[in-house]
Amino acid sequence: MRPIHIIGGGLAGSEATFQAAEAGADVVLHEMRPIRPTFAHQTEGLAELVCSNSFRSDDWLNNAVGLLHEEMRRADSLIMRSADAHKLPAGGALAVDRHGFSEAVTAALEAHPRVTIRRGEITELPPPEDGLCIVATGPLTSEALGQSILQATGENALAFFDAIAPIVHRASINFDIAWMQSRYDKEGPGGGTADYINLPMDEAQYRDFVAALLAGDKGDWKEWEKTTPYFEACLPVEVMAERGLETLSFGPMKPVGLRDPHRDTQPYAVVQLRQDNALGTLWNMVGFQTKLKHGEQVRIFRTIPGLENAEFARLGGMHRNTFINSPRLLDGQLRMKSRPHLRFAGQVTGVEGYVESAAIGLLAGRLAAAEQLGRVQEPPPATTAFGALLSHITGGADAKTFQPMNVNFGLFPDLEAGTNPRTGKPMKIKGGDRKQAMAKRALEALDTWLEIKPVTA
Repeated sequence: MRPIHIIGGGLAGSEATFQAAEAGADVVLHEMRPIRPTFAHQTEGLAELVCSNSFRSDDWLNNAVGLLHEEMRRADSLIMRSADAHKLPAGGALAVDRHGFSEAVTAALEAHPRVTIRRGEITELPPPEDGLCIVATGPLTSEALGQSILQATGENALAFFDAIAPIVHRASINFDIAWMQSRYDKEGPGGGTADYINLPMDEAQYRDFVAALLAGDKGDWKEWEKTTPYFEACLPVEVMAERGLETLSFGPMKPVGLRDPHRDTQPYAVVQLRQDNALGTLWNMVGFQTKLKHGEQVRIFRTIPGLENAEFARLGGMHRNTFINSPRLLDGQLRMKSRPHLRFAGQVTGVEGYVESAAIGLLAGRLAAAEQLGRVQEPPPATTAFGALLSHITGGADAKTFQPMNVNFGLFPDLEAGTNPRTGKPMKIKGGDRKQAMAKRALEALDTWLEIKPVTA
């Protein structure tokens, strides 16, 4: 039986390799370093952390990434095992000794009897006759392989640059100020004329907002990003503001075709939010890609009327990245629809973050091994963190506006708390209780998926 080939020895590729090998498949892991270095990596170790050494919150009960940690631990994740073995003091977060962590992952894969590690660059996607393959090359995919992916996917399905606008939890928007309306009440593909959430500003509010954007603290380009120019179609909002006081009011914040029903007037400027997931829980700030630092984004964007208590599922950013339009290209098993012998995993699929990348690698490895060995392996339920992330990138997100996403509770199917006996309407669990209920539901569903019998006290 042919081995499964995995391209890329980052977190996703390393996790996919371990999972596939543990499931009984032979695996060849291809890593181009040190034969072909990158601008960001400093060593030849597998799963090298090139930026922060933090895996973020480890609180599974109240935080979606912490829940993903716990799900990965229960699924016997090599990445989480190595992180736990090399963790550093970081309060409620999971931070690791980056060198010890990478060395542990590398040693485990080098010692695995079903794993062969080959050093050298893969310059093109392999043909079907080479067997199953997982592409896990991450944001720094080599130019040659990137061109091969481009040819396979088409120009509109591969990006080399992130232009990310913030995403807001709908439940945190103040609808005493906001309203639903499409510009000019234009009917959309679904037949509705109120497809956008609108947030109004008067002239004074607009001028103060522009001033705050211009004065806000911006992030710096990383060295390997500095040669990547801005695209005119996705300029940072603060760069647009630099071009003139009224630039935004004639651009993404133009008020024409909109009327505030609360005041029966046309606002001076409007921030529009567009639905970002099939569940309708997440809304994208249209045209608000930004290089503002995250703390500045929260401070400044909460001055927008209607967002004073906004909770952000994702903050904006702009950086060099390579990712495919997964909702358009991949099926629910992470296979490329047009070339089903290929799976994609990790950040190249459009997930953001170390843990999210490793989680998609874990799923890709398990799914590929099951296919190779003739077993049936269903994807995890959408009520789990695994399943919510997988569902988002393989169909839950809007393919037209797809951008990288961290795991968050807005990706999970909502919870209902029964019916209000007075009104007869469904009741919803809110706040921290909602997150905890979702987390408990997720682990129950995961244990069933993994066929783990609960431990009784």
